[in-house]
Amino acid sequence: MGSYSLQNIVAEVLYNQDGTVDMKGNPAVKKGTGNWRASNECCENLVNYMKTRLGQGNAVAANKVTNWIGTCYITTLIGAFLADAYLGRYWTIASFMTIYILGLAMQAMTSSVKGLVPSSCDNGGVCHPTEPQTAAVFVALYLVALGTGGIKPCVSSFGADQFDESDAREQKSKSSFFNWFYFSINLGALVASSVMVYVQTHVGWGWGFGIPAAVMAVAVATFFLGTPLYRHQRPGGSPLTRIAQVLVAAARKWDVAVPADTSQLHETADGESGIAGSRKLEHTDQFRFLDKSAVETAGDKEAPAASAWRLCTVTQVEELKTVARLLPVWATGIVLQAAFSQMSTMFVLQGNTVDLRMGPKFSIPSASLTIFDTLSIVALVPVYDRLVVPAARSVTGRPRGFTQLQRMGVGLAVSVFAMLAAGALEVVRLHAVGRRGLYGARDVVPISIFWQVPQYLTAGAAEVFALAPDAMRSLCTVLALTTHALGNYLSTVLVTVVTRVTTRHGELGLINFLVYLVIARWYKYKKRADYPDAKGDENPVQ
Repeated sequence: MGSYSLQNIVAEVLYNQDGTVDMKGNPAVKKGTGNWRASNECCENLVNYMKTRLGQGNAVAANKVTNWIGTCYITTLIGAFLADAYLGRYWTIASFMTIYILGLAMQAMTSSVKGLVPSSCDNGGVCHPTEPQTAAVFVALYLVALGTGGIKPCVSSFGADQFDESDAREQKSKSSFFNWFYFSINLGALVASSVMVYVQTHVGWGWGFGIPAAVMAVAVATFFLGTPLYRHQRPGGSPLTRIAQVLVAAARKWDVAVPADTSQLHETADGESGIAGSRKLEHTDQFRFLDKSAVETAGDKEAPAASAWRLCTVTQVEELKTVARLLPVWATGIVLQAAFSQMSTMFVLQGNTVDLRMGPKFSIPSASLTIFDTLSIVALVPVYDRLVVPAARSVTGRPRGFTQLQRMGVGLAVSVFAMLAAGALEVVRLHAVGRRGLYGARDVVPISIFWQVPQYLTAGAAEVFALAPDAMRSLCTVLALTTHALGNYLSTVLVTVVTRVTTRHGELGLINFLVYLVIARWYKYKKRADYPDAKGDENPVQ
C-alpha cells in the first residue's frame, strides 16, 4: 500500500492529472509540455470589395458579407463535432488549416490573375465581373469559411488543454492566458484594419489578399514546430450522441420515479467520469425529468451490461443540463452579435458617406476605423487582466474575479451605448443629407468620419467583457460561436427590412440586456463532483 501511494505521489508530481497526453498517447509530463509555450491564433474591407470589384449595391454588399461571416461561424459545428468526437483538436486544426490557406490563395488569385480579375470597370472604379469571375470569388470565400469552421472552435480550447486545472499555479496561468490570447488576436486585427486596409485600398486587392495568405502559411509552420510541446485531450466521443442517449433513456423511463436520495442515481464507480477528458459532475436539481435516464431499474441491474440508450451516468445527464441552461444565455448573444456585425458592414458604409479627410493630403479608408474598436480592446485587456481581475478576486474569492455571466452582462449593457451612438450619428447624417441643397450636390456630407470613433470604442469595451474567450470544450465553444452566425444572419434580415442603421438597434439591445438579467439570475453553475464544496464553476460552459 505504501509503495502504491508513493507511485501516486510521483505520478502527481511528474504528470498532469487532467487526462492530457502527448503525441504518442502517453500521459503528458508536466515539465517540458504545455503552458504558454504551446499556446498559439482580413476581411475588414470586404464590404467595399463587394461594392467596387463585384459591382453590388450597399444593402446587397452588406448582406453578402454578413451571410459569409455567418457561414464562417456556422461551419464551426462541423469542426467542433470532429474535434470532440473523432480527431481531437490538434488534428482538426491541422486539417482545416490546409483548406483555409487554399481559400486565401484562391482569393488572392481572383484579384491578380488575368481572366479572374474583372476587366469591365467604370470611371468610379466600380467593376462588372462575369458570372464565372463572381463564382470564383465566392468559392474562395467559402473555402475560407469552411477552414475557419475547423480552426476557430478548437484554437482557444486547445490552448486550454495546455494548462492543468488540478495544478493551482497552472489554473491561475490559464485564466491569464485567455485574456492575453484575446489580446494577441486583436493585435492581428489591428494590423488588418490599418495596414491591410491601406494596402487593399491604395496598392491593390491582389497584395491585400496575398499577404494574409503568406502570413497564414507562416502561422501554420509555427503551429507544427510546436508539436513536441503540446498536451492533448483524447476525443471523448460525440457529445451529440451522449445528449441523444439521455433524452431517449429519459423518455423510455418517463413513468419511473426519481429517488429522493440522488446518490442512488447511476454513476461510474471509479474516479473517472466515463467521458474522456471530463471529470465527474455533481448532481443539480434543475431539469429533474432528465434524471430519469440515470435511474437504475431492476431490468438494468439484471442486464449483463446496461445499454447507454437505457441507463446514463449523472455526469452525462449534467452535461445535457449544462447545455440546456446555456441556451437562453446563447439566445441573448444573437442580438448582441447582430449589433456587432454592423461594424464590418453598415458602419463602413456609413463611413463612406462622410468626410474621410485627415488633413489636406490624406484620407482614411472607412474600413480602417475598426482600428478604434481594436485599440479599445488592446488597451482594456491588460487593464482588465492586471488591475480589474485582481481587485475583483480579492472581493469575490474567485480565481477569475467575475463569473462569466457577470462579464457577459456588463458587455451587453455597454453594447447598448455603442449602438445608440451609431444610431445618433446616423440621425445627424440623414439630417445633413436632407439639407444637401444648402451646400451643393456632393457625394459626402460635411461630417468628419471621426464622429464614428465613439461607437467603435464603446463596442470594443463591450467585447472585452462579452466576448473574451474562456476555457470551454469545443462543442460548448461552438455554441458561443453560433451566436456570431445567427447574429450575422439576423443582421441580414434587419438590413433587408430597414437598410440603414437607426436608433432601433439601441432599443433592441436594451430589451435584450433586460432579458439577459432575468436569465442570469436563474442560471446555476455546474460543480465538479471532486470539489463538492466549491462555489460553482465560474465558466458556465466549460
